[in-house]
Amino acid sequence: MDFAVSEDLLAIEAEATRLASGFDDDYWLGQDERKEFPWAFYEAFAKAGWLGIMVPEEYGGSGLDVLSSGMLLRAVAGSAGAMNAASTLHISIFGMGPVIHHGSPEMKARYLPPTATGELHVSFGVTEDDAGTDTSRIRTTAVRDGDRWIARGKKVWNTKAQQAQKILLLARTTPREECKRPLDGMTLFLADLDPRYCEIREIPKLGRNAVNSNEVFIEDLPISNDDVVGEVGRGFYQLIDGINPERIMIAAEACGIGRRAIEVASAYAKERIVFDRPIGQNQAIAHPLADSWSELEAADLLWQKAAWVYDHGEASAPLANMAKIRCADTAFRACDRALQVFGGYGYAREYHVERYWREARLMKLAPISQEMALNYVSEHVLGLPRSY
Repeated sequence: MDFAVSEDLLAIEAEATRLASGFDDDYWLGQDERKEFPWAFYEAFAKAGWLGIMVPEEYGGSGLDVLSSGMLLRAVAGSAGAMNAASTLHISIFGMGPVIHHGSPEMKARYLPPTATGELHVSFGVTEDDAGTDTSRIRTTAVRDGDRWIARGKKVWNTKAQQAQKILLLARTTPREECKRPLDGMTLFLADLDPRYCEIREIPKLGRNAVNSNEVFIEDLPISNDDVVGEVGRGFYQLIDGINPERIMIAAEACGIGRRAIEVASAYAKERIVFDRPIGQNQAIAHPLADSWSELEAADLLWQKAAWVYDHGEASAPLANMAKIRCADTAFRACDRALQVFGGYGYAREYHVERYWREARLMKLAPISQEMALNYVSEHVLGLPRSY
């Protein structure tokens, strides 16, 4: 068992840190308050080729793995941009996994090169307000119409829908009651996010406001048969090649945000003088920071193990879910403790830790709630009866 980090991974981390450091806390505070997409940041990483980190080399990418992508995104989330910065990039990185694994040669040739350069933006269209985490009950449908499909329905929490040209759309193509299994009968499409048929409404939210979240209303959207990802009726199972890497990368990002918060709080605790001594000299300040740092070290190993398992072709869902649980909890606790170190100023936007705190809270909800991830571990790891 070798815990040494390879030179290649260290180089990825160093370069991501260097690029991200060009965008400071004031930049991200402004983008967040104005709710403006951070184009300058996005284009810096696109120009450097990082959006194609997982795209195969024959399509213009680097052909690297989930562990490499996690190292990249941990460094990005560990910068001043926190989750705003990570969300700017990560859909482009893991979102096209189903296309990489299941797309036709023609689909890959058409869409992967512009994904690698950052020219193509894709939004994830899976979640629905009525179905929630019960994906088998989505109501969005796609009906055959000659050599095309017609889609109707609604999706929620579509990240970057305002920038995207395409939507990775999961739609029911066979009624649930006609399927052998509840998750059968759904098909994955890489559909055009055509404004003639799709209305996008932004969802006002607590944090991560530089990257929009949206409702998408779909009415009679025509989809070419060429835009079917993989096999008709097996879309959910093909989606897994995006879902497990997403959970692993979100876990990595959580560790990055937690580290950023502890580093910023530690720096403040060294400089802030109260009762003629730095507040970091007080164990009530020092111990929570040290405790969170040790928790982050442990959580960091868990997401890396999950990534290693996925990259080696082994069943990764158990570790992906466990990493998401532990990293999200650990990161939020770290941000909460960091905010406490600043006292009343922790609540002030100019000190930035409240932004880290707000963005870290998202990790406990997305891409799956802590409770549903625990349900998975209960059932599939411990063999306990299904509770839902």
